[in-house]
Amino acid sequence: MNAPYLAISWPSLLLAASLVLINGAVSLALRLGLEKKLAIAALRTVVQLLLIGMILEWVFAIDRWYVVLAILALMTLIAGRAAAGRGSIRYRGMGLDAIVSVSASSWLVTALGLFAVIRIDPWYRPQYAIPILGMILGNTLTGVSLGLERITEELSARRAQVETLLSLGATRWEAFRLPAQQAVRAGMMPVINAMTVVGLVSLPGMMTGQVLAGQAPGQAIRYQIVIMFLIAAASGLGTVAAVLLVYRRVFSRAHCFLFWRLEERGKTG
Repeated sequence: MNAPYLAISWPSLLLAASLVLINGAVSLALRLGLEKKLAIAALRTVVQLLLIGMILEWVFAIDRWYVVLAILALMTLIAGRAAAGRGSIRYRGMGLDAIVSVSASSWLVTALGLFAVIRIDPWYRPQYAIPILGMILGNTLTGVSLGLERITEELSARRAQVETLLSLGATRWEAFRLPAQQAVRAGMMPVINAMTVVGLVSLPGMMTGQVLAGQAPGQAIRYQIVIMFLIAAASGLGTVAAVLLVYRRVFSRAHCFLFWRLEERGKTG
């Protein structure tokens, strides 16, 4: 028999929020200077989650496909922009490449999950489509962000090696391959680490939420396995797509390395 769902009261929520003060005390004791950032982050957490809670209640109530699609598009745009915001080296068009990589991989894998694996009817049921795409986007943007950061740094650090290979007759792909391997490896490592310890060290959020809501653990585990594999696929595809888009940006068809397109953040080319 499933246990009743236990709602969290406002006093309980405030008690949990007060635990953030522990981090503030650590920052003060060690003179880390993180008190302001911690306070802003905590405030943003509360405001953003309360806001999205109200929005989701409205979306669930009206249950219209175009509203769900608009929410998914907005989530994707925010994720793509966030993926391009990391790293000290960038290039013109990096933001667009990040959005394309995140959106193409996440939407493709999410569509496969909704239509072929979970088989939701109709596809736009918000209690499925929004959380599933959200989890996939969150992990995909991490992979794309790490991949973009690593490939730009590798190309900048290995400029001499890349140009030497090209001067000796190597193709642009042969000169690009080693940095690309390092970048894709870096982008895929977080999800591989997560899959390695899932269920042993960490209990994923979706599985935990379903169990707390009264779902049978066996069914919750099946859902979590599906989500983990969808996340792994989207993260890998997104990282590879981002790296290949960088390849098209910084290498010409004449097998020249256009290194001047890579510039440090905050500086002009």
